[in-house]
Amino acid sequence: MPGVAQPSELGEPLGPLPQEFAAIVRPELPSLIKEIGLEVTRAYPEYARLLDGPYGQGIRVGVEQSISVFVDQVAEPASPSSLRDEMCRRFGRFEAYEGRGLDQLQGAYRLGARVALRRAKKIGRRYNLSPTMMLTFADALFSYVDELESLSREGYLEVRSASDDHTDTLRRRLLHLILAGRPVPRVAIAELSEQTGWTLPDEVTLVAVRPAPDLDRLGIDRDILVDFSDPQPHLLIPGPFDDMRRRMLEHALPGVHTAIGLTVPASLASDSIRWARRVLELVDAGVIDDAPAILCEDHLITLWLLSDPVLLDQLARRELAPMANISANRRERLIETLRIWLDTRGTAAQMGELLDVHPQTVRYRMRNLESIFGDQLVDPEARFSTETVLRAMQLRARSNETPI
Repeated sequence: MPGVAQPSELGEPLGPLPQEFAAIVRPELPSLIKEIGLEVTRAYPEYARLLDGPYGQGIRVGVEQSISVFVDQVAEPASPSSLRDEMCRRFGRFEAYEGRGLDQLQGAYRLGARVALRRAKKIGRRYNLSPTMMLTFADALFSYVDELESLSREGYLEVRSASDDHTDTLRRRLLHLILAGRPVPRVAIAELSEQTGWTLPDEVTLVAVRPAPDLDRLGIDRDILVDFSDPQPHLLIPGPFDDMRRRMLEHALPGVHTAIGLTVPASLASDSIRWARRVLELVDAGVIDDAPAILCEDHLITLWLLSDPVLLDQLARRELAPMANISANRRERLIETLRIWLDTRGTAAQMGELLDVHPQTVRYRMRNLESIFGDQLVDPEARFSTETVLRAMQLRARSNETPI
C-alpha cells in the first residue's frame, strides 16, 4: 500500500505514516508540485517542450494526481486512485508512442521523489519530526514511486505489445503473399515490405518446421519471416541457409526438427517450402532418415522419384507389364535380380554375391528376364525408364506408403 512503509535496511518493519502527517504536508503541495515540475523539465528538456504543447494540461494533471494521491492515502489508506492509475498508464503509453524506453520517465519519477524528500526534511526540522518518522516517510515515498513506475510500465507494454502484434500480423501476411506466387501483384508485396521495414531479397530459403508446443520466434533473426500459427509452421530466410543460420535455429528452436528447402529466387518460394514439407513427409514414412535439420539438397533424387505417387504407380504398371502374369514370389525374385543388374552391370558371380545366390541361379534368372522383357532391356530409353521405376520402388519399399 502506498502509505505503508516497507522494511528498513536493518530488517525491522516500519509502521505506517500517521494520518496527521498528511495534514502537515498538504499545505506544501502547490509549491512542491511547481518545484518538481521545474526540476524535471530542467533535467529532461523533452518534457518541457511537451508541457508547452497540446498535451501540456494533461501532463500537469497527471503530475498533480501522482503527488496528491500519495498524501491522500496517508490520510486515508483506502482513498481511490483510479484517475492517478490511468494517468500513469497514459504516461507509459506516451513514451511507447514516442519510440522511447522507460528510462527517462523512471528518471523523472525518481527525481520528483528526491525533490519531495528534500522538502520533507525541511518540514521535519520545522515540526521537529523524529528520525524514525523521516525514515518511514522515505520508505513509503520510494515504495510509492515503484508503484507509479509499475503502472506506467503497464501502459508502455500495452502499446508495445499491440504494435508488435500488428507488425507480426503484417509480416505473416507478407510471407503468405510471397508464398502465393505470381497471381499476387508485386506492388502488394512491395507495399507490405515497406510497412514492415523488410527488404525483399533476390533469393530466399524456406524452412518447414515440425509442429511443437510453444513455438516462439524469440531468438530468431529479425530479418526472418515466421508463421508458427500455421498448422504446418514455416519460416523464410533471406538468402542461403548457412552455418550461422543453422546455429541460430538450433538455439532458437531447441529440439525442434526442421527441413531446409532449396535456396531459390523469391518468385519460387512456394516450391522451396513444398519440397521441404515433402521431406518431412518422407521422414515420417521412413524413406529419409530423421535428423534435427535435413537439407532438401541432400535428397533431390528421392524427392523427384517420389514426387507423384499416382503417376509412379502408372509408370510401374507400364514398365513391368511383361511380368503381370508371373506369380508374386517369382516376380519379386526377378525384379530384385533385374535391379541389381541395372545398378551394377556386374558378372553373374558379382551379382550372385550381392543376391546371396549361386552364379548359375543368376544366369538362369537373367535368361528369364531377357525372355520376358526382350528389347526393353536393350533400348537405352526403355532401360532408363525401367531402372527409374525400380529405384523408386526400392525407396518406397522403405515407407509406409501403399506398395506398387
